[in-house]
Amino acid sequence: HCEPVILCALLIHRQVCCPLGYFHPRILTQEVADDDMKPFGKTYIPASYVKYLESAGSRVMPVTLNQTEAEYKNIFKAINGLLLIGGSVDLETSAFAQTAKIFYRFALKANDIGDYFPIWGTCLGLQLLTVLVAEENVLSRTPAENIALALNLSTEAHSSRMFEKFPPDILASLSQEPLTGNFHHYGVTKEDFRNNVKLREFFSVLSTNTAIDGSVFVSTMEGKKYPFYGVQWHPEVNRFQWNPGYQFPHSENAVRVSSLLAEFFVGEGKKSLHHFSSPNEESKALIYNFNPVYVGNITAYEQVYFF
Repeated sequence: HCEPVILCALLIHRQVCCPLGYFHPRILTQEVADDDMKPFGKTYIPASYVKYLESAGSRVMPVTLNQTEAEYKNIFKAINGLLLIGGSVDLETSAFAQTAKIFYRFALKANDIGDYFPIWGTCLGLQLLTVLVAEENVLSRTPAENIALALNLSTEAHSSRMFEKFPPDILASLSQEPLTGNFHHYGVTKEDFRNNVKLREFFSVLSTNTAIDGSVFVSTMEGKKYPFYGVQWHPEVNRFQWNPGYQFPHSENAVRVSSLLAEFFVGEGKKSLHHFSSPNEESKALIYNFNPVYVGNITAYEQVYFF
């Protein structure tokens, strides 16, 4: 559905030993689907997503797949957010989707009792959020593969939480310049979104775009009640991916958009009071315990973490 898949559980958590706290994103690993990368490991996380989150002042931690629900519950209590990254796995049957569903369920219950917990979905992550909310797959072909686009911002975008701190000139540039990198074949059309009561009541559409075939798809959305956010495009590539064969926006405004969104989501995570039980447990969970591998000669990524 998107470029090589990752479920990135954003774990922005409060460091137990510091009253003011540090905040760390948790990234959920995803099964390796690319044959060229299979020799390196069974699951992986592109380093661009790690750098994206770290650039906003957080630290990152990987979450492996196929753990028990009790183990994921313990992880949830220690983390401050969940980031679902792009990919191409099945949105209902994959370990990626099943694990995301567990965290999604935890997040709904937490937010309902005032325990703030944000979720962000990029590309496949947005698609997965729509499946979780609608409780059915409403995707259709909306091809926008390897193309940078300006956003068609909605009225709701100007009063949204996501764009609240965007300087007026940058928000304007989003609708005037090709600042968003798109790498997908499927999406949720504006019409299908509007016709689905669950989606329409849960999310506000902040932007749409027109696919290569003329279909209009939802490209940015945010929860009305819950701090859940989705983009069909890839803000992380603007600063951390460089393959010349791909339309990665690298203009000054593209870089600023990427920075502002990373800072926004990390800021959302700072509203969560979850934390690890001890500094030792926290240290063992950090991405620093793993080394990225250079894969720029075989993929669109420069570096990837394998697990």
